[in-house]
Amino acid sequence: MIFLKQSRRFLRASLLVLTMLAPAMWLPGCATMDAMLEWVGFGGGGGTASPESLAMTGMEDFNRGSYRAALKSFTEIKDRFPFSSVSLLAELKAADANYHLGKFGEARILYEEFEGNHPTNEAVPYVLFQIAMCYYRQIGTTDRDPGNAQNAVQAFERLNRAFPGSPYFIEASARIRAARDFLAQHEFGVATFYLRTDEDKQAEGRLEYLVATYPESSVTPQAGELLAKLKSGQGIDKSWRRFVPQISLPDWDSFTSAFGIFQGGTPGPATEPAQ
Repeated sequence: MIFLKQSRRFLRASLLVLTMLAPAMWLPGCATMDAMLEWVGFGGGGGTASPESLAMTGMEDFNRGSYRAALKSFTEIKDRFPFSSVSLLAELKAADANYHLGKFGEARILYEEFEGNHPTNEAVPYVLFQIAMCYYRQIGTTDRDPGNAQNAVQAFERLNRAFPGSPYFIEASARIRAARDFLAQHEFGVATFYLRTDEDKQAEGRLEYLVATYPESSVTPQAGELLAKLKSGQGIDKSWRRFVPQISLPDWDSFTSAFGIFQGGTPGPATEPAQ
């Protein structure tokens, strides 16, 4: 009789647990399941780090430059505690950690997710600057696809239009000019390729586009000179050494100094808002 009563109690308890767990099986993510299991006495416990302690550990690692370890902590917060008080911090710092690890594609996606999830957050100007920097840091050489330079210009311009008073406005403007100079160098390289292969008409079209689109670039005077000679029918020295364009972004310090972009000295790199 005692055994029978114990069996019935065990059966009722088992059915209760299954009833509570069943709805959780249909919900996305592991946070809900973890919470339910801990509530009924399975998993969790004193050995599980709290989101606050994970955030503290992540920030300590981040400030020491241990970005892989920091990313692990911030990712755990995002996955296990998406509604905690430190989840927003984890979203932003996970993006930052990826950026510092040189994973610019992954970082950009996370920054874009942050902007989409928190469009009115005070960190959005910083996030937009970092999105642009993710493109900028992937600019290659002028003989390659200029897509990252074009995207960087568009992203920096979006930041400056949306937040003209942000602390990133001056640096964003400088990087727009640097990226546009790079794009002008790319166009010049294409034009000179056409000249070397006796495709003068195509070269003329490229040079016209360069002069009209990038009037402020460092290569525009040379492009204008070549264009004038082409239109006048003058002979042009087409030896390859005559047309060796700059093939990468200019050195940042020398570029800002040469163009007088910053007044009163070149500032340090942009910093994110205080957390």
